[in-house]
Amino acid sequence: MAALQAIEPGHFRIPLPEVLSDSTHGEIAAFELNTVRLRDADGAEGVGYTYTVGRNGAAVHATLVELAEIMAGEDADAIEHLWHKGWWALHYGGRGGPTVLGLSAFDIALWDLKAVRAGLPLWKLLGGFDPRVPVYAGGIDLDLSVDALLRQTDGNLERGFRAIKMKVGRKRLQEDVERVRAMREHLGADFPLMADANMKWGIDEAIRAARAFQPFELTWLEEPTIPDDPAGHARIVREGGVPIAAGENLRSLWEFKLYIAGGGVTFPEPDVTNCGGVTSFMKIAHLAEAFNLPVTSHGAHDVTVHLLAACPNRSYLEAHGFGLDRYIADPLAIRDGVALAPDRPGHGIRFDWSGLAALAR
Repeated sequence: MAALQAIEPGHFRIPLPEVLSDSTHGEIAAFELNTVRLRDADGAEGVGYTYTVGRNGAAVHATLVELAEIMAGEDADAIEHLWHKGWWALHYGGRGGPTVLGLSAFDIALWDLKAVRAGLPLWKLLGGFDPRVPVYAGGIDLDLSVDALLRQTDGNLERGFRAIKMKVGRKRLQEDVERVRAMREHLGADFPLMADANMKWGIDEAIRAARAFQPFELTWLEEPTIPDDPAGHARIVREGGVPIAAGENLRSLWEFKLYIAGGGVTFPEPDVTNCGGVTSFMKIAHLAEAFNLPVTSHGAHDVTVHLLAACPNRSYLEAHGFGLDRYIADPLAIRDGVALAPDRPGHGIRFDWSGLAALAR
């Protein structure tokens, strides 16, 4: 039995190198990082994390403090049991939001600890498919001028990306169309290009936008409307004429079931830090596989590269723009459009805890 002997939540505010923006969150100057460190009786350590875009990290931290009390002394290898124990202990006041973000971080740490104890990289412990995962650069660039957008794109190409996502959702659809056209002309006809609206439109607006983007052969249009409307998403898939990615704001396997079974998504897009952790992410990926759908991801690329490396139906890994690399010893390696899942035991993320200490909340 790998009894949990120490559980240490952490809460940090990470300033971004530059202010980012999208159609719903506005300007983002910092993000809040919530971590949890687990140690067993033998001294082995597992680390998990989640994040928010500038607010509500204190609520996630409070959840992790509660989970530390709920999980103390438990068998760290009984991950499915612990997931359900945490889910149901906090269910009445949770089901989503800070509760599931905290549970996600805890679950990531449990899987990291299990893989460390086994001496295996996480992607192999999860079954192993291919450590070379196609990756795209996720730009947060809605307010950039077209010239600045193209310069950012050239920088991403120089960094080894061979697929790129841009933001849409400006006040006038024609502005979005002009920006997508400029990117398509800059990148060429066959280059994988995605666009992300961050829930900007109503259903009819989204269908109109999707139809306007058809000539540019987008790999997908992401989050065209709010996550609370799976039937509306199904209309957009049917009538818009472009593939749809969605899921970064869904918080459970069961919410993904509504989208996938209801025909509301082409590329299911879970975020391991807010969908319930590794346990839920892999169930969502397998559910997508059963419906013959490719799975993509949102955020937390250093963890998620392992998960997609274990999925035969993976499409693209998102390399997120939140600048956590400054506090990680070995950031994600990207070469010629591919992210490489590391062979270090566990997920292999080694935080600079002393550097983070100055940013503690």
